[in-house]
Amino acid sequence: MGDFWKHIIKPKGPWAHWLIFITMLGIVVAGVTGNLAIVSQYLDTEALTFRAGDFHVSAWGVLRALLLLVLIFWITAAVADAVQYRVRKLGKLHPTTRTLVAKILQIAIYIIAFLISMDVLGLNLTTLTVFSGAVGIGLGFGLQNIASNFISGLILLLERSVDIDDLIELPDGVTGFVRKSSARYTLLETFDGKEVLVPNEDFITSRVTNWTLSTSKGRVEINIGVAYGSDLELAHRLILEATTEHPKCLAEPAAQCFLRNFGDSSIDFTVLFWIEDVVTGRWKPKSDVMFAIWHKFREHGIEIPFPQRDLHIKNPAALKEVINAQ
Repeated sequence: MGDFWKHIIKPKGPWAHWLIFITMLGIVVAGVTGNLAIVSQYLDTEALTFRAGDFHVSAWGVLRALLLLVLIFWITAAVADAVQYRVRKLGKLHPTTRTLVAKILQIAIYIIAFLISMDVLGLNLTTLTVFSGAVGIGLGFGLQNIASNFISGLILLLERSVDIDDLIELPDGVTGFVRKSSARYTLLETFDGKEVLVPNEDFITSRVTNWTLSTSKGRVEINIGVAYGSDLELAHRLILEATTEHPKCLAEPAAQCFLRNFGDSSIDFTVLFWIEDVVTGRWKPKSDVMFAIWHKFREHGIEIPFPQRDLHIKNPAALKEVINAQ
């Protein structure tokens, strides 16, 4: 039922064409058969007329205005959808450029429709100055976020800082691919299939990571600890071997391994390597390299320690007496 009313309010595709055709056909038939005149006779009376000073409007005037506005709105929606469909078929344009052109054309179409509506209803635009001022105040307060998101969406399209299929990471850790860019929000599809609607303003005012803005390369970092007493040169060589042998490890930039820290329980190494396409994922190459390091360490007798502490008892005789007393 919700989808039905959604299509009624803003028809798209075949719905729009049939709805406009049936409505216009009904109006024409009612006019030819004289039913509109009968309706006008009953509604355009003094009893059903509202007066406020020199301004007056009848029920028939309201009904006629509503019918005209609905028809204009439906036709405008159908034309806007048709224009958007045509623009998206222009394969020579960049996807972001197509989206920007479609939005600009849609805005122009709705502005033209608004002006036509005012003219059809016989309203003088100069009389709307007070109303437009009130609307401006409303936009400044109640619709501030909506206007900000709309303008931010246009800025994103002009800058091309966020494009369709880009891999985006938000400040709160949400990571996903851009699937849709609209006037109010950008749709992200996360790795687990969730669809997150992110206000366009967040991309302008927050620090957002775009993993694929200028390149799809990505760096993988692995931290490994070896036991004290291990052959550090051998461990260093085995870590680099396990890394460079992986098919997704790039030769340029070359993999690097660093001794980072003499820890409480281990000597810590960090290995860094690059993969060609971060979109395909970094966890699988990282997992493969860690498995390879594990197997090489076991083959060469290098231990990966776990945290441990040595306990030194200064007075064992006193401890023995306490145990015997229990």
